[in-house]
Amino acid sequence: MDFDFSDDQKFLKSEARKFLDARCPVSVVRGVLDDPAKSFDQGLWKAVAGQGWLGTAIPEEFGGLGLGGIEQCAIAEELGRALAPIPFASTVYFVAEALMLAGSQEQKARWLPKIAAGEVIGCFATVERPGTLTEAQAQARVDGGKLTGVKIPVTDGDVADLAVLLAKEAGQTALYLVELNGPGVARETLQTLDPTRSAAKLTFEGAAAERLGEAGEGLSLAEAVMNRAAVLLAFEQVGGADRALEMAKSYALERYAFGRQIGSYQAIKHKLADIYIKNELARSNAYYGAWALDDGAAELPVAAAAARVAASDAFWFAAKENVQTHGGMGFTWAVDCHLFYRRAQQLGLVAGGAKAWKERLVSQLERRNVA
Repeated sequence: MDFDFSDDQKFLKSEARKFLDARCPVSVVRGVLDDPAKSFDQGLWKAVAGQGWLGTAIPEEFGGLGLGGIEQCAIAEELGRALAPIPFASTVYFVAEALMLAGSQEQKARWLPKIAAGEVIGCFATVERPGTLTEAQAQARVDGGKLTGVKIPVTDGDVADLAVLLAKEAGQTALYLVELNGPGVARETLQTLDPTRSAAKLTFEGAAAERLGEAGEGLSLAEAVMNRAAVLLAFEQVGGADRALEMAKSYALERYAFGRQIGSYQAIKHKLADIYIKNELARSNAYYGAWALDDGAAELPVAAAAARVAASDAFWFAAKENVQTHGGMGFTWAVDCHLFYRRAQQLGLVAGGAKAWKERLVSQLERRNVA
């Protein structure tokens, strides 16, 4: 079985890299980081929408390109490499996937074309407090189509137009669509380690809510969405980890100490080799996840958890060792190492941290072994 990208997918990936090299240099990322009034780069968002990437996996009948999950993974890797400061993941990996997975024809027809065109920003709001996502986690309530409760933290919640939200109605947990620009919604932007990917506290007091999927399926649908998103997030993390390795290698070859390139010292060689090994392990797991995602395979829960765990570890390690390789300069604002460290930490917490995904992986493996 060949887990590599096809020639067409490699071409798409190559073109995506050229586009992002031109439209999303590090100065764009820093522009969002340095401006407290900015949560994302609107120019880049419009440009990405113009490329059709927001609708990569959305069917043509709903305004998308009608491609597959693997093509979406290829684009995700390049977005991660560029540290793109846009709400792409929240909108595409979570909200669009939730709509395609559980939405009615009317809901799909209403929202998917707007997502594909970049007219709507989405967010996925399940968390209310620390801990593994369970039925007990969802304290938000829907009564007569009106939502009351709090979700915190919500990635891109401060800029989103539409939320897919986990709540209970008559004791049954379900997913709901909530328009965030309507009455009964209050937002509070949160301070995070990576301001280029913002987060918010959302408070609902009688906000209109429309159920997505069937009553009682909320937790299972949320987990299905997170499994799909985990694979795409893993590719973003692999892209960022690869770029961090390239930065570390480049600096090690140009920096001299005691008359030698620091890359010639064994300690630095070992650092770079360790990064490379973790990156390749993460890539192989991500490819397995991409196959499971695109094929709709029963192995998706295991593949998604494995990809998520390996990629989170690889990106964090690469970002950390990139800082160390740069030495005293690596800790400064002027050098770009901290941008990758920030994003590694941020991506490592989206849809649950590494500990939660390790527990999911173990649980899935135990179920498979019993079967």
